[in-house]
Amino acid sequence: MIEDAVAWVLLAAVAAYACAGGTDYGAGFWDLLAGGAERGKRPRWLIDHAMAPVWETNNVWLIFVLVVMWTGFPVLFQTVFTAMWLPLALAAVGLVLRGAGFALRKPTRRLARRRVYGAAFAVSSVVTPFFLGAVVGGLATGRVAPGTKASADAWSNGTSVIAGLLTVAATAFLGAVFLTADARRFDAADLVGYFRLRAWSSLGVIAVLAVVGLVVTDDDARYVHDGLTSGIGLALVLAAAVGALATAGLLYRTATGWARITAVGSVALVVLAWGLAQRPYLIPTSLTVSQAAGASTTLRWLMLVTVVAVVLVGPPLVLLYRLDTAGALRPLTEADLRRTAAGREPESP
Repeated sequence: MIEDAVAWVLLAAVAAYACAGGTDYGAGFWDLLAGGAERGKRPRWLIDHAMAPVWETNNVWLIFVLVVMWTGFPVLFQTVFTAMWLPLALAAVGLVLRGAGFALRKPTRRLARRRVYGAAFAVSSVVTPFFLGAVVGGLATGRVAPGTKASADAWSNGTSVIAGLLTVAATAFLGAVFLTADARRFDAADLVGYFRLRAWSSLGVIAVLAVVGLVVTDDDARYVHDGLTSGIGLALVLAAAVGALATAGLLYRTATGWARITAVGSVALVVLAWGLAQRPYLIPTSLTVSQAAGASTTLRWLMLVTVVAVVLVGPPLVLLYRLDTAGALRPLTEADLRRTAAGREPESP
């Protein structure tokens, strides 16, 4: 049915944003933990360079998710943004502050202002994914249904907190893997070890949170819990775990190109497993796909526009990501990193 096809498009877009946008959020997370101005200078310069060519592009996926939601599933959009307006507003504020902080930090010469802008960027890189994850967790609990009014309980429960923390940990994992690959490409051996260790640490945190999440959701989000621990949901979760372990092994062997693929695959599989665990609901257990869907004519036009967008926008996006990961957009050398570490701005290419 047409509404099922649109639901798959929505789930795919969420997975794309979790992986592409998640990598950028993860870079901001490690920026926050990089240390003081001197100790964190080298990793922060690598982070700035890695994000600069494509960081705005990744938010296209978020816009696409919102368009599909309010066009294809207006009841879902109304329900979510009515009951969860506060965490979504905080996430939106984080998006704005994050972008402003990132854009203004680099050209600013005064150290005090650079710290302020850098803090806005880094803290928002944690706040935004946490609240987005908390919203998803709150929906899984069944506390939200059409007509539900806004309340703190909808997004501040145990499942929401665990989902928010897992989202932050997943972004940290993706960011560390991609930054390890960038460090290897630029022959910065110390940064390869620096970010590889952080990728492994993120995996450990994810494993602990996943175990805690299983215990919490067993009582608090039973429908989704059952979907993730049986059938195709369990198969996808196990495949994601294998992908994560493969990523750890590939990082040890410094096969960072393959590590990026397995890391993205593992996160995408978890998002897909979560979506399938909710079937046939968009909001367990109160709103099914068919109940939330808009008019069939609207859905058909939405699918047509999606196909056209994939044909027209997909290849340029793939090319952009490929050029970026290959280092073709803006060359960076070890000499640049050393000059930055010594307190001098690198020369413009």
